[in-house]
Amino acid sequence: MRAPAIRGLGVLTGEEAKSADGGSAGPDNSTQAKSADWGSAGAISGPPHTKSLKNGTVDSTLQILTLPRPDRPGDRFRRATRECLLALAAVDAMLEDGKASREAIAGERTALLYVTAAAYGASNRAFIERRGGVMHFAYTAPAVVPAEVAIEFGVAGPYGILIGGAPATLRAIEQAARLLEAGTCDRALVLAVEIFEECADLYARHRRFYRWPLVETAACLWLERGAGELSFESARGGRRAAGAAGAGERFAAGPLADLRDWRARATAGPVELSGRWRGEHARLHWGPEISHARGSAA
Repeated sequence: MRAPAIRGLGVLTGEEAKSADGGSAGPDNSTQAKSADWGSAGAISGPPHTKSLKNGTVDSTLQILTLPRPDRPGDRFRRATRECLLALAAVDAMLEDGKASREAIAGERTALLYVTAAAYGASNRAFIERRGGVMHFAYTAPAVVPAEVAIEFGVAGPYGILIGGAPATLRAIEQAARLLEAGTCDRALVLAVEIFEECADLYARHRRFYRWPLVETAACLWLERGAGELSFESARGGRRAAGAAGAGERFAAGPLADLRDWRARATAGPVELSGRWRGEHARLHWGPEISHARGSAA
């Protein structure tokens, strides 16, 4: 398969928010997830998070590096959720990286692929707990995030939603390459948003399944037709592959953060992105004959 060229990449991450705060995890960008003894499953009626914590303690190792809620002018965004606003901010960062205006991605020839494993958890929890009112119900669907991007930036081409972790994002990049190669679109955006703070206690309950800290991340990748070769493979089982972004868990946003770090190192040669999620291990090999340069045109 022909590999696409990178026209722009915007990544917002809780690690940068922490660094901007002087290198320490302050109250505005870090959450200590509470661990708790919920008792036996049979003793819980209804969603566990509606119950009071028993013997709640703060575990200093269960840290969440958070992203602040972006400010965006306009009454339309008054009810928008944090994940929606972060998605829009990631697209803004991508356009800045690509040195392009928003008109460059508008229209029917731009495809949009959205990936997340958990970003809609916060809005669903708020609705279940009856916060936000009836109007909040629309924000409980994962589709609302790409919808906000499409409305704000005029993206009107093919779109898809993939629910899952890092392998789903690698698969989205592969699907974007297929759309470009087939001429279905002229450009493709791969968007991933993961937030954790609103459900911190639930992640603490299942702490053993994640690499801590959890790092909130919003990222958007702009692809156009390129040269070289791209291959994708996926298998079940095997050991977890450590991502280039280092320790911590980003779920679906991990591969895009890894790609950002690879570009920052300006390493020549092919790119290898990998990720694991619930027993699936996926790998994406990106051939060398492509433009990864920051702000380069395809």
